[in-house]
Amino acid sequence: MNNDETTLRRDLAAAYRLAALFGWDDTLYTHFSARLPSDGGPERFLINPFGRLFEEVRASDLLVVDMQGRVVSGSADYNVAGFTVHSAVHGGRADAHCVIHTHTLAGMAVAACEGGLLQLNQISTEFYGRVGVHAYEGVAFDLGERARIQQALGDHIALVLRHHGLLSVGSTVADAFCVMYYLNRACEIQLAASQLATTAGPVTEIPPHLSQHACAQLQSVEHERQILWQAWLRKLDRIDPSYRD
Repeated sequence: MNNDETTLRRDLAAAYRLAALFGWDDTLYTHFSARLPSDGGPERFLINPFGRLFEEVRASDLLVVDMQGRVVSGSADYNVAGFTVHSAVHGGRADAHCVIHTHTLAGMAVAACEGGLLQLNQISTEFYGRVGVHAYEGVAFDLGERARIQQALGDHIALVLRHHGLLSVGSTVADAFCVMYYLNRACEIQLAASQLATTAGPVTEIPPHLSQHACAQLQSVEHERQILWQAWLRKLDRIDPSYRD
C-alpha cells in the first residue's frame, strides 16, 4: 500500500468517525467514498464495508471497489445502492475525489421541500447556485440512474436527493466533508426557522445579490477547510485514534 492510499484510508475512516460523532449516521446505511490514484490503471475507490457502524470503521476495513462493482481488496460486501450513487459521481466528475452521502433529519427534511435549500443565513450563501437537485427514483439499485445523478450534479459542489438526503463532493476528503458539514448546518437552520415561523412570522431570504457576494467571499477562504480538517483529526485522536488502524 502506497502513502497516498494510506492517507486516503485514514482520512476516509476519520470522516466516518466524525459523522458518527456529529450524529449523521443512519445505522448501517449511507456511505462515503474516496477515489484512489489510478496511475494509469482502472479507476477504483474506497467505500465502507456493509455491516459496520460508522463509529467502528477503521482505515484497514475500507474496501477497494472498481467501477464495475468488483471488490478488488477486502473480504466484505458493500451497500449496492451506495455503489450506484458513488460510482455515478466518481465516473462523471474527474475532480470528485471524495463523495459524502448522508440521511440526516435536517437534510431529508429540506429534500422533501419543494423550494429546496433557502437562502436564510450566511452559512446558506456558500451554496448559492452551487447545489443540484436529483429527482427521487426509489432505492438506487438501478445502475441506469447513474447518468441522471451525473446530470443533476453537473459541476455543483453538492446535490439534494429528493425525498432521500444530501450529497457533497470535493477534491479531498477534507473538502467534501467540510462542504457536507456546512450544507447540513444550513439545512438545520432552515428546519429551525420553519418551526419558528408559526410564532415569529414568515422567514425572510437573503437577496440574491447579497447571496452571490457572500458566496464569492466564502469561496476565497476555502483553503481554511484543510485547517479545520486537521483540527478535527486532532479531536478524533484525543477521543479514539483507532480509526487510523
